[in-house]
Amino acid sequence: MSQTPAAPHPSQPARRVSRRIGAIAESATLAVDAKAKALKAAGRPVIGFGAGEPDFPTPQYIVDAAVAACSVPANHRYTPAAGLPDLREAIAAKTLRDSGYEVQPSQVLVTNGGKQAVYQAFATIVDPGDEVLLPAPYWTTYPEAIRLAGGVPVEVFADDAQGYLVTVEQLEAARTERTKALLFCSPSNPTGAVYSPEQTAEIGRWALEHGIWVVTDEIYEHLVYDDAVSTPIVRAVPELADTTIVLNGVAKTYAMTGWRVGWMISPADVTKAATNLQSHLTSNVANVSQRAAVAALTGDLSAVDEMRTAFDRRRRTMVEMLSAIDGVVCPTPRGAFYAYPSVRGVLGRTIRGTTPTTSAELASLILDEVEVAVVPGEAFGPSGYLRLSYALGDADLAEGVGRIQSLLAEAR
Repeated sequence: MSQTPAAPHPSQPARRVSRRIGAIAESATLAVDAKAKALKAAGRPVIGFGAGEPDFPTPQYIVDAAVAACSVPANHRYTPAAGLPDLREAIAAKTLRDSGYEVQPSQVLVTNGGKQAVYQAFATIVDPGDEVLLPAPYWTTYPEAIRLAGGVPVEVFADDAQGYLVTVEQLEAARTERTKALLFCSPSNPTGAVYSPEQTAEIGRWALEHGIWVVTDEIYEHLVYDDAVSTPIVRAVPELADTTIVLNGVAKTYAMTGWRVGWMISPADVTKAATNLQSHLTSNVANVSQRAAVAALTGDLSAVDEMRTAFDRRRRTMVEMLSAIDGVVCPTPRGAFYAYPSVRGVLGRTIRGTTPTTSAELASLILDEVEVAVVPGEAFGPSGYLRLSYALGDADLAEGVGRIQSLLAEAR
């Protein structure tokens, strides 16, 4: 005989937001960026180092392709959930051109930006209780996506003394019988660290030996400096192809963050399962954006070459200025467009009557006192660090870091 569910006890009101969604932390980087923009809109001279977003416009030939696409009625309709065939073919061709190995268009799933690719990758291969090794510092979305999939993120921390690069020994120490996957990101957000070809191959062989999936985020592949080389892990260890999901997108390479086009490349069974998920989640990515992405991927890389030259110049300026601050240690980033200085030597010292003991408190003090927005290390792992993006104009960069220099010079 069925029973009517008991009504909530008067002292225990019904939960309005589910535990699963209620446990998600707001994106710290977007929150900092939004606060900086709000203050700027209110007339405050705020300089924001929070957003990971190129300050360049999308190249005109890509915009022109989108404008033309708007007039084609086929782009006004639903299209395949996995992406336009032309774009999937372009992504496969781009992978061969840039990464040096062959994939089939059928292995490609076009997603609404890189974040959807991250979420769907973990949702597709992770079961409740599975552990995912997460090198830290990490991008803020990774642990949230792992948890949403029912997985358990296991942080493996590499500090500034080791260049923010985890070792196989650290990964092995964290591995258990429940380890299902490893998140690998090189060049790295938030640190700008880049694994060498040898380090990449060593990690890849370790994952292969232990039957561990690799989810590799390669969205900053074209943004490397000095003698750094971005090494696709599947090219380093081809045998990993059957247990690797590659995440990528047009956002960083072509200054297309707002167009929302990312993708995942995976074994056929995983791509099919993730496509089924996306068919219920969002269906296809906006067709005009997909047409713009086709133009981007089939064009040359001259636009990214110009951006990389500017980022390199700004990188050098930022590292030099941050390193001049007493108590700040700033490893030179070799990829992406972020600096990740350690500020542990500043914490515990008094600045204008306040004694910050965490990087979150220091970031708040910097915003309040000199109107510069930075993201604290707590967003990416342990406290004691700040992330600053150098994807902003040269003058604003120099002014913003200069304000931080002046403020921290008062530390006693």
